Amino acid sequence: MTSFSTLARLGLLLGCALAQPLVAQARDPVAGQARAAALCVTCHGPLGLSQLPNAPNLAGQPAIYTVEQLKNYRSGKRQHEVMAVIAKPLTDQEIEDLAAWYASIQISVTPK
Repeated sequence: MTSFSTLARLGLLLGCALAQPLVAQARDPVAGQARAAALCVTCHGPLGLSQLPNAPNLAGQPAIYTVEQLKNYRSGKRQHEVMAVIAKPLTDQEIEDLAAWYASIQISVTPK
């Protein structure tokens, strides 16, 4: 027979697990596009296609990858003098929105 405290702990864990997605804001690609227009277009272009030879294309990148890289720049785990300045003031929500914007851009590749 299961004790009340074990059931209470399971209920608490289940409640926390179910409530977690409700706490997080949804990713907003429209907000990300607006933020990108202010921060990213000089190097990464208005549609995430690089304008500089040493800047990566961001269009079509999986959101999870972009989020991780921006958080790494923000924390200093990943080093780049320009990206460190750009990423440092970004909130988690702004990072999620930027990632959603770049992930929403569909790209295609065709041979010449």
